Amino acid sequence: MKTAFARHPKIAALLAGFLSATGFEPLKLWPLALACLVALILLIERAPDRRAAFLRGWLFGVGHFTLGLNWIAHAFTFQDSMPHWFGYGAVLILSLYLALYPGLAALGAWWLNRRIDGNPLSFLLIFAATWVVAEYLRASLFTGFAWNPIGVLLLPTGAAIAATIIGTYGLGALVLLAAGAILLLARRRYRPAAVLIAPLLLLALWGILSPAPPTPPGAPRVRVVQPNIGQDEKYSVEAEYRNFAKLATLSGQPHAAPRLIFWPEAAIPAYLDLEPDWRARLAALLGPGDLLMTGADKVYFKTVEDNGVPVSKLAGANNSVWIVTPQATTAGRYSKAHLVPFGEYLPLRNILEPIGLSRLVPGDADFWPGPGPQSLPLPASLGRPEIKMGVQICYEIIFSGHVIDAANRPAFIFNPSNDAWFGSWGPVQHLAQARLRALEEGVPIVRATPTGVSAIIDARGHVVRSLGLNRAGYLDGGLPPALPPTLFAHIGNWAGLMVIILLFGLAIALRRSKS
Repeated sequence: MKTAFARHPKIAALLAGFLSATGFEPLKLWPLALACLVALILLIERAPDRRAAFLRGWLFGVGHFTLGLNWIAHAFTFQDSMPHWFGYGAVLILSLYLALYPGLAALGAWWLNRRIDGNPLSFLLIFAATWVVAEYLRASLFTGFAWNPIGVLLLPTGAAIAATIIGTYGLGALVLLAAGAILLLARRRYRPAAVLIAPLLLLALWGILSPAPPTPPGAPRVRVVQPNIGQDEKYSVEAEYRNFAKLATLSGQPHAAPRLIFWPEAAIPAYLDLEPDWRARLAALLGPGDLLMTGADKVYFKTVEDNGVPVSKLAGANNSVWIVTPQATTAGRYSKAHLVPFGEYLPLRNILEPIGLSRLVPGDADFWPGPGPQSLPLPASLGRPEIKMGVQICYEIIFSGHVIDAANRPAFIFNPSNDAWFGSWGPVQHLAQARLRALEEGVPIVRATPTGVSAIIDARGHVVRSLGLNRAGYLDGGLPPALPPTLFAHIGNWAGLMVIILLFGLAIALRRSKS
């Protein structure tokens, strides 16, 4: 292996990055991913100069994101204004950009360790810290793309419970330290390896021994509907009544006990504030104590002149979730704040539209962002007390520290999504990231998607019930209880900064040792 690393470090970095993506869903080969991170640490540690350190980290990232984000190519099969094969080029172009972040993490670790006259152990600590910085920047700059943070690898181990304290970005540091511990063991540096491994084992034990509390008998009843309506059917006018019939049938008959019924993102092609007939159709499905949470757009119009005649034209829209009551009224609305570039709006439209680029999701106008995390009160009914619901639509759930109104904490988060254009890898990766949000905030999450994966997730991030890909059905159950606010819920992503400071401080303290 030494010979291969020495002779072909660029190929080794690219291959290690490619294989590291197998640690995420759906393959879940997280031990292999850890081994690939060990290879990355070796490659950066042995880099002869700054340029080589950056290039090796960048090539690792190119391989990592090209495989891990392959599902994005699937979206282009639903957009006839662009060639479908361009999806693979889009994945590569995005990966070339996203790879800058692991490249910068590698460069920063290499350079800082030499600035402090560090050793291999201090390098590990600094690399873990720069990785946290890089992942935070990736999630923040240019609207951010936080997909598949490396901390997701800890979900199967129980050690992911550390997210309740240090958040997802802090978990990323733990993953790098776990890889570093493996390298130290290989070098027979048992004492520093034990120092790194012991906290991870204790965290895993804590996670295993700290399940979420059971759902009490009197918990609100929920029904999550998954109609298995594909992206090719979703916007079909001919299929509108058939699609509604699926949703209506799966919602079931009203019961004596009140229910909270959840439909997916953009489940119906209706403007609920403008179309009372649609509200009446929905209300007819509800019992006297039921509430329906459904995705539907909120539209805005502007008046323009056409040959001197004023006409109304669609100006923009919100991607919204509405609360519909049995009285055919709406009891609240949430509008998505973190929109998907090229999915819900076209950046630089004046430049890109004339050259043939357009949004991947059909529509005549761009979506406009909502105000951010909110807690919507769900009215009390038939013995069910009023509870507060947070909402994060689709992609919003991947942004650590930005999913809850901390001043008005909800009892749960509703995460409607349309993963039908995410291929087979995207939906399961999306679910894993929703689980991290539940862990961080200590609240359950209800996910409703048209084609899967729909799920009820408890406040410890465990999937209580789920419906897999490409299946029609529903989930019934009690709403899992929330836990008291976690430390992360109080301090948010300042936790990541504390991890960075701690790691840098330890690296400086240990720089003179011979470990």
